Amino acid sequence: MHSNKPVILFETEGSYPYSGGGISTWANILCGELEDEVDFIILALTGDPYVEQKYALTPNIKSVIEVPLWGLEEPIQHFNRKIPFSEHVIRKLQTDGQTIRRIFLPMFRNFISRIFDPFQPARESAELIYGFWKYYQHYDYKQTLSSPLIWSEFKNLLREKMHHDDEFLQDEKAHLLDVTFGKRWLYHFMMPLAVPLPRTSATHSTLAGFPAITSIAAKFEYGTPMILTDHGVFIRERLINVSQADLSYFSKRLLVNLATFITRAVYHCADLVSPVTSINAKWEKRFEADVNSIRPIYNGVDTDHFCPRPKPAHTQNIPTVVAAAHVFPLKDIETMIRSCDLVRREIPNVQYLLYGSLDIDKPYTEKCRQLVTELDLENHFTFGGYHDNPSMLFNKGDISILSSISEGFPYTVIESMSCGRPVVATDVGGVSEAIEGCGIVCKPRNANELAEGVIHLLSDKQFLELMAEEARKKVLQNYTIPQSVNSYLDVYQNFHKQNQEPMLDAIKLESVNRMLESL
Repeated sequence: MHSNKPVILFETEGSYPYSGGGISTWANILCGELEDEVDFIILALTGDPYVEQKYALTPNIKSVIEVPLWGLEEPIQHFNRKIPFSEHVIRKLQTDGQTIRRIFLPMFRNFISRIFDPFQPARESAELIYGFWKYYQHYDYKQTLSSPLIWSEFKNLLREKMHHDDEFLQDEKAHLLDVTFGKRWLYHFMMPLAVPLPRTSATHSTLAGFPAITSIAAKFEYGTPMILTDHGVFIRERLINVSQADLSYFSKRLLVNLATFITRAVYHCADLVSPVTSINAKWEKRFEADVNSIRPIYNGVDTDHFCPRPKPAHTQNIPTVVAAAHVFPLKDIETMIRSCDLVRREIPNVQYLLYGSLDIDKPYTEKCRQLVTELDLENHFTFGGYHDNPSMLFNKGDISILSSISEGFPYTVIESMSCGRPVVATDVGGVSEAIEGCGIVCKPRNANELAEGVIHLLSDKQFLELMAEEARKKVLQNYTIPQSVNSYLDVYQNFHKQNQEPMLDAIKLESVNRMLESL
């Protein structure tokens, strides 16, 4: 890079700048605070092409490459509009059966073997990811993966694997619908590999998942350093989501193996893994991250904005518990509701105020509403929906609560602490690290423990005041925006000064080398 400023390819999925939540809050702070020091190019994976930007972009965000994983007939035309339509047509004409058979199919076979055994060498998995990206810069993504040849090969490889693999029981083998969905998932989830990549000072992915596969491609092609920030742990949350999904055994196994394949390749290639909590390191090491590359960088909060204020009049004399959480299963709102039922038996006038989106999982939201009705909690538990002033949100209550079954280092926790509101929270991610000495940690999915924590704080005014003081003090000492942002700035500037050397000479996988030689 020859610019005086670092230029960072910043990779997101389902978050900034199109959706709210903790990761988007972090990204918005990071980009905004570095307006004068760093330029960003955002590569954002979205669910469909019709989402609108939720955040106003600062001038240092030079462009946004939106990659909709679903909903487009010709995906590459959406995120690569600079290429003339005629070139798209030429690419399709070049992508014929002979080309697919000769240079793509060997890589595809290697890929499918690793989907069934994702613990093969992570270095080779990374080489395959780069090989696919390089191929798609010359040939058409859709034409290739929609080819009858690839469909037939996929079916044959599955049939061969299940026929010879005794670990598959009869009920666990794939049916035609499983195979169809499996091929469709591979088509959509790997779409970031069709994106042309700019040369930048570094890439920075917000999770060790599908956005980071473009980082792998840039590392091989240009030698671009690769930064990974783990908020939650992608593979852990993927395991939870897939295990709860209404899918066949084969489909679950395919999704988990694909996530494992991606995660190990990403961790293996990352020059810096910067989890937002040291707790994540045990997962990162297990899935192939270099121990020497792991350095936590904690989230930071605006302590002038999130500061202690008196409760408003309408909650002044009411014991009030506040929660900031979107209503969907990972937040386990049902357990929060059940804790409210237990607390009101000890503190009859207690109220819980829950603020967050009600639209992410509408069936789950309705299930939670029904539970409130069944437990006769209408006068104690309120769904407040979206709140546009989170600093005032926490000051409505005496304490806050978090009932998640998976987290990273949640902003809602340190924001509440910064407002002098102690937190009762489940022991997930970096929560215990954040609230140690100034809050109460409980087991996940345990309404009794949550309720006991709430009752303890609300029933002992002296203890509540002590925890409030300690919470604010801990944020000021450890979790401020300057501390967090300056750590990333140091990383960006150090990588910007490095010489970048492509990794092309180090590729060992024969199928990838054969493809490169043919270009």
